[in-house]
Amino acid sequence: MIGIAKSPRFKGIIGEALVKLVAKIRLPADTYVPIHDVTLLSIHASSSDTTQIDHIFVSKYGIFVVEPKNYQGWIFSNEKQAQWTQKLYKKSYRFQNPLRQNYKHPKALQALLDIPLEKIHSVIAFIGEATFKTPMPKNVMRGGGYVGYIKSFQDVVFSDDDVRGLVSKIEEGG
Repeated sequence: MIGIAKSPRFKGIIGEALVKLVAKIRLPADTYVPIHDVTLLSIHASSSDTTQIDHIFVSKYGIFVVEPKNYQGWIFSNEKQAQWTQKLYKKSYRFQNPLRQNYKHPKALQALLDIPLEKIHSVIAFIGEATFKTPMPKNVMRGGGYVGYIKSFQDVVFSDDDVRGLVSKIEEGG
C-alpha cells in the first residue's frame, strides 16, 4: 500500500484531484468553465499523435492550461533548461521541465480553436511540499497560487458567446 501511495502515477492522480478541487472552490463557475482530462491531436501530428491536458479553464479573460506537478523537497530550475532537479533528502532526481512539457498543450488548443496563442496561458501548479530554491517564472507556483495567477488576468479577450463556442469546440475535439 505504501509503495502505491509513493508511486509517480498515484502522486499525479492526487495532484490532479487537488487542482480540480481548489479550482472548484476558488474559481467562480460563472466566470471560469473547467474542462478536465482532454486528449487532443498534437500540432505537427500524425493521426495517432495526441496530447493529454489535465485542466483547462475557459473564461472571457483567456484560456488557462494548468499542469499539476506533485513533488516534495527542493526544486532547482531554470526556465530554459530541459531538465529540472528535485533534491529529496540527500538524493537528487532530474525531471522534464514542466514548462516544456506544457508548451504543446496551448499549441494543440491554438490549432484546434484557431485563436492567437497570446490568449492561451500555460500554468504550472506544484502541489505537495516542494520548495523552490531558484527563481521561478510567474506562471509556475506552489499550491493554490495558480488561482491568483489566473484571476490576475482582467482584460476581456472573449465574449460570452466566444466562451461558449470555445468550450464546445474543446469538448468536441477532446
